[in-house]
Amino acid sequence: MNIQALKEQVETQITDQHRHIARIVEENQSKVLDAFQKLRVSDSHFNPTTGYGYDDFGRDTLEALYAEIFQAEDALVRPQLISGTHAITTALFGVLRPGDELLYISGHPYDTLTEVIGTEDGEDKGSLKDFGVTYRSIPLDDAGGFSKGEIKEAVSEKTKVVAIQRSKGYDNRPSFPIKKIEEIISFVRSLKEDVIIFVDNCYGEFVETKEPLEAGADLIAGSLIKNPGGGIARIGGYIAGKKDLIELCSYRLTAPGLGKETGASLNSLQEMYQGIFLAPHVVGEALKGAVFTSRFLSELGFDTNPSFDAPRTDLIQSVNFENADQMIRFCQAIQQASPVNSHVTPQPSAMPGYEDEVIMAAGTFIQGASLELTADGPVRPPYTAYVQGGLTYAHVKTAVMKAVQGLADEGMVKVDSRAY
Repeated sequence: MNIQALKEQVETQITDQHRHIARIVEENQSKVLDAFQKLRVSDSHFNPTTGYGYDDFGRDTLEALYAEIFQAEDALVRPQLISGTHAITTALFGVLRPGDELLYISGHPYDTLTEVIGTEDGEDKGSLKDFGVTYRSIPLDDAGGFSKGEIKEAVSEKTKVVAIQRSKGYDNRPSFPIKKIEEIISFVRSLKEDVIIFVDNCYGEFVETKEPLEAGADLIAGSLIKNPGGGIARIGGYIAGKKDLIELCSYRLTAPGLGKETGASLNSLQEMYQGIFLAPHVVGEALKGAVFTSRFLSELGFDTNPSFDAPRTDLIQSVNFENADQMIRFCQAIQQASPVNSHVTPQPSAMPGYEDEVIMAAGTFIQGASLELTADGPVRPPYTAYVQGGLTYAHVKTAVMKAVQGLADEGMVKVDSRAY
């Protein structure tokens, strides 16, 4: 069987999953449209401001729009938040104080937060540790779930924030669906009612029809060059949740006393509005691509997670390779099938915030945009590449097929000789 024939076979196998994704897209699109209409969004909201950004009603309405969509009391949506890591950092520094404890109950968080939290043997460079905030993480159980017994023992009077990373990030574990997040939030509340529950929502927006705030979280954060930017927002991040917590976060972003009243929108508003409107559809395209990727590569003998027919709560599709060379070559092939910088060959290299060398294929219109098709990961056993995003389903299919063909041409995977 050749690659084209395998593609046609796989597409017949994933029909039910694609129908399910289409239903989620329709429900989320309706929710977003209702929010736009409720807030009477008009083209006048797209006008930029400069300088201090006083009386920026386009910015204020955009934040009200995010609050409405994510069922929050308030939100910060700013081009000054440069990434998901920055949004998370702003949220944590906003609500934590010296002597408080930050407790991650989903294992150690994403690599780029290591320096934010602070390491035992690292230099003090303004981390939470440097400011007197203590940190603990609770590993997941053997099945990849929350360790309730250890959580119960860990929560104390010092515990100010309990944090959950919704997406697997660079860990070989399941991501957490909203139902599981809701269950663990209820459990944590039974241990300490007034604890602040924070959810890193990166890669998860619009994958399901509910978001973490609807499951009982107090605060969420994410990046606009991921899901909610719809593939067109060029920069930005958001924090949403309880009004008093958003106020604290705004004081961290700007300055105490200034908060949300300042911060010019410059020329970012139209793409942020249009991006959040397009987000349900583009997330759906990326999800369809992830389902295809999972089934297509598993048919070739690769270990993929989640499986093509598993419920999904984020965009990330992990693929385990036999060795570093195979992983690196796959990512390079994805780059070669990209619309931007297809002539560039990425190489493993050190990157800020990561402990291991990272191979990163990202032929994207917006630098680092994870809603566009990317394939990356730290080059370390078990040699897992994280394939995510895709502005169109057709591009994901084409890129994955080209990548497999490239591996086959170099003898790294067999296609024609396999029995199906």
